[in-house]
Amino acid sequence: MTPPFIHTDPNDIAPTLMSPLRPHVIVLFGANGDLARRKLLPGLLHLSRAGLVPDCRIVGTSLDDLDDEGFRKFAHTACDEFASRTVSEQQWETFESKLRYVGQAAGPGGLAEAVAKAEAELGGEPRRLHYLSVPPNAARDVVRMLGEANLVERSRIIMEKPFGTDLQSSRALNAFLHETFDEEQIFRIDHFLGKEAAQNILAFRFANGLFEPIWNRDHIDHIQIDVPETLSLENRAVFYESTGAYRDMVVTHLFQVLAFMAMEPPTALEPRAISEEKNKVFRSMRAIEPTHVVRGQYLGYRDEPGVSAHSETETFIALKCEIDNWRWAGVPFFLRTGKRLAEGARIISIAFREPPKSMFPIGSGVGAHGPDHLTFDLADASKLSLSFYGKRPGPGMKLDKLSLQFALHETGRQSDVLEAYERLIYDAMSGDHTLFTSAEGIERLWEISSQLLETPTPVRPYAPGSWGPNAIHQLVAPHAWRLPFERAWRSTAT
Repeated sequence: MTPPFIHTDPNDIAPTLMSPLRPHVIVLFGANGDLARRKLLPGLLHLSRAGLVPDCRIVGTSLDDLDDEGFRKFAHTACDEFASRTVSEQQWETFESKLRYVGQAAGPGGLAEAVAKAEAELGGEPRRLHYLSVPPNAARDVVRMLGEANLVERSRIIMEKPFGTDLQSSRALNAFLHETFDEEQIFRIDHFLGKEAAQNILAFRFANGLFEPIWNRDHIDHIQIDVPETLSLENRAVFYESTGAYRDMVVTHLFQVLAFMAMEPPTALEPRAISEEKNKVFRSMRAIEPTHVVRGQYLGYRDEPGVSAHSETETFIALKCEIDNWRWAGVPFFLRTGKRLAEGARIISIAFREPPKSMFPIGSGVGAHGPDHLTFDLADASKLSLSFYGKRPGPGMKLDKLSLQFALHETGRQSDVLEAYERLIYDAMSGDHTLFTSAEGIERLWEISSQLLETPTPVRPYAPGSWGPNAIHQLVAPHAWRLPFERAWRSTAT
């Protein structure tokens, strides 16, 4: 058994118990794209300097005609702009010595030669990680190239969303992938699940005797998963016109978070057991009914470059979905996401059932602020809040809504956190599928979406800077949307 690796660099993250990784050659397709610039190259830099990926070579490839030096300059600029931690010149020199580049014009033979050189530098038989940071229509060509270059053995492959656009295309994509790669080699990435706060859901649910017994329909009234965005298309009109908010966000992100909230306790904290419980949730979900969906489009969307003047693509989606099993029967899950909304947030809010009868007098304040809520904030500065009624100090029986709050920075270990892409790249290199989507799971989600995709409801206009079309209030009635909050999160100031 390999001994654990204990990272102890006092200038970096705090001492962390991690398993050492075998030497790796990382092939980064789309190496000079926006995702590589903002997340992947800075993330690989941090993993490398933290000692979590101590022995690797990174072979970048794209359609652009670059050499090793050009790629290193691109990576240096990207890391200077987007790296979350300060990097010394010595640390950068160590990292850039691991960077190589080969243009895709060199074909499978050129790629195979570049990888072979990188492997020879490492010695032995290092593992291979192929990251496909490419548009969906280019993914098949990349997989073919990897097969023709004989780079499948000892390899794992990370796929970016979307994983198809409907049931038929997702089945066809998975069948195509399985011609070259085994399912165990495929890692379909969802950066939402890579966030520390999302993983904390598992710890919160299954490690605490206070909450585990009440995590069911007897005590929970409804659940909201709310991910509004203030951003517009950000030059992604061609991609967005072919997907829309439902395909882009709900299937690949919000449903995955829902599974963490709704799954049964796994038999062990290991990838196969957790994946099976997630898939049980998906199998138990009822088909999405178009009457339980509100689609919206912000005013001005059709004026965006690359958007049809008659586009019916939704930039906003809100829906109610149900899980048909003993734990969740009768508990609605409300999901909302969209572009150009009033705030940017990533909130999960659990509303508990109110007492069946109140002994408090009229005017006491009980019921005035709705049910008790447990709220997870999945933003990078992750927080958790539990609201409840408590007596107002002074004479009489006046009650106010109070809250217990926790924020990640209060642990004093915020520097330990790996960013979402860093965690997911590390997990893929480790062969850990816990935070990734399986072929079975993604196909089931497209299956329950078929009716909505075949007969979508009309898009309703909404003003930029609002919370979406007015019809969302009828969708959630007799409840109310948790966002916007009536009370702000407690200030982080000491």
